[in-house]
Amino acid sequence: MDLEDLRAVSYTATQSQVLLSYRAGLFPMGVGHGGSGRMGWWAPRRRGVLFPGDLRVTKSLRKSMKHFTFTTDRAFIHVIRSCADPRRTGSWITEEMIQLYMGLHEDGWAHSVEVWNEDELVGGLYGVAIGSFFAGESMFHTLRDASKAALAHLVGLFDGIDVVSGERRPASADDDEKPGDWLIDTQWQTSHLSTLGVSEISGLEYSAHLDSALRGRICQDILNK
Repeated sequence: MDLEDLRAVSYTATQSQVLLSYRAGLFPMGVGHGGSGRMGWWAPRRRGVLFPGDLRVTKSLRKSMKHFTFTTDRAFIHVIRSCADPRRTGSWITEEMIQLYMGLHEDGWAHSVEVWNEDELVGGLYGVAIGSFFAGESMFHTLRDASKAALAHLVGLFDGIDVVSGERRPASADDDEKPGDWLIDTQWQTSHLSTLGVSEISGLEYSAHLDSALRGRICQDILNK
């Protein structure tokens, strides 16, 4: 996290402010230790993104995914609290943020992907879907590959395919739109994410892709079914 990526600071954050910030290319994160203190509004100069067709699924990840089952929005609170675990390095999700995103979840904006090993939650991610844009906030895992599997499964949902088999998922009776362009924002690129195909683009490029994605409906429609 580079302070040169910080664009503004406020005392509080509301749901409407958060949604407006995503649409403007910003995202919220506290500026103090562990995400405490005032709310920062960030826009990295180099943005981590995942585009359609860029996902990389290694043989080992594909093998791991065969042993997992996946759900969406079944355990949002458990996912976000696992991501917020203060024992994790770089933890920044405060109780204020948890309550803020719980409200966004209840209103149909924030969503989670859960990864299960039998009846145990072993990984997942959460973020906000607006149009064909998904703002990834955080992910966690307690078993190897579980967080990577969550992101791969999310891409499969947006593309309408089973990532493990490569087969197209059966269309629902109410499907009236074919999969198309979407944008997953990972905020910053990390070595962990780069192995999955996440790349870096400039803030100017990001703005153009964001504007296009916000006019679509893929992510929001699929996760709100």
